[in-house]
Amino acid sequence: MEKELSKSKIQFQGTINSKNLLHPSEITRHLSRIQQLKATTIIFNVASKPTKKKLLHNKQWNSGMVWNEDSTSNNLNRRLQNSKNNYASMNRYAVNFTGKRNLKKLSSKELLCELKQRVQVASIEFGDESFTAPDWQKYIPNKNLTQALGPFNTCAVVASAGSILRSRLGDEIDAHDAVLRFNGAPTIGFESDVGRRTTIRLVNSQVLFRPEFKFHDNTLYRTGTLLVWDPSPYSANLTEWIKHPDYNFFEYYKKYRQNNPDQLFYIINPKMEWQLWDIVQENTAENIQRNPPSSGMMGILLMMTICNQTDVYEFIPSRRKTDLCHYYERFQDQACTMGAYHPLMFEKNLVKRINQGSDEEIYMQGKVTLPGFRTFQCP
Repeated sequence: MEKELSKSKIQFQGTINSKNLLHPSEITRHLSRIQQLKATTIIFNVASKPTKKKLLHNKQWNSGMVWNEDSTSNNLNRRLQNSKNNYASMNRYAVNFTGKRNLKKLSSKELLCELKQRVQVASIEFGDESFTAPDWQKYIPNKNLTQALGPFNTCAVVASAGSILRSRLGDEIDAHDAVLRFNGAPTIGFESDVGRRTTIRLVNSQVLFRPEFKFHDNTLYRTGTLLVWDPSPYSANLTEWIKHPDYNFFEYYKKYRQNNPDQLFYIINPKMEWQLWDIVQENTAENIQRNPPSSGMMGILLMMTICNQTDVYEFIPSRRKTDLCHYYERFQDQACTMGAYHPLMFEKNLVKRINQGSDEEIYMQGKVTLPGFRTFQCP
């Protein structure tokens, strides 16, 4: 989500940077605007799937709302509708989508098989195109991503959403075999809600590139395995990408590896993000933002690859839903939940459709349960 809002600030004045990098007067102006937009439509609807009807009789929560997997941009406020449409038409990454929309709504199993068979979760390896110079051999880990990580039985993906505050989910999260966190999300001071353990941290390239993140100095990044991603143009090969990355993070990656040679640190192959984007678009009736998926969505796919079961916390918001962007900041913007730069709302629709848990778990805990790809067979 940091990526989403940072990009939006640069390209659209209506969307705000989630890292509070604007001048204080700009922040005040934007927050005033947000207060004027409070009467916005929220896209929660009571679930009505036959398999979950029995849960609706639970008086403790049947008046609550859960994410509607058929949500459309009509449910967004005008500011976010405009932002979504602008990004769909801007086409910064030269997206040339040639896939076909699924006129028939795919089942959960069919969607899972699409993700399993078509999204290649892979890291850059020495010897890949443009990664053949001897110095790259010193920095890229010898084992590839899926060889080095897992297999794990149970995994937790912890979204950085403000709605995880006061959840008391920390012990449950830490009970998993592996825990994934994003960007600069801390644990110290928030242990009761987000847990203490970090097995994997997925960061976007601007975290390495921009000095305000203090990537090389902050000990937060020293724990667990690191992964970094950066968007390439839609049809670009690795040579084109390494010459024109979104953020020129490669030298910062090398510097970090040189200073921390014993910590595993991988670069995600950018083909993954667009393979995933294609599936989201194919299963959405309208045109989505022609920008890469969020860190959250890519982290979910990573854990489904290396874990037998993945519990995702507050990617789909719970009863604690709030416009607070991150649990560790005091910044509010509905774009953090609904999406502006990333096609976040449509990603949540897809995740809701493949959820193996109950609507009650979403409402009460913000928890979605997903199967590992190795646990099921596809035709």
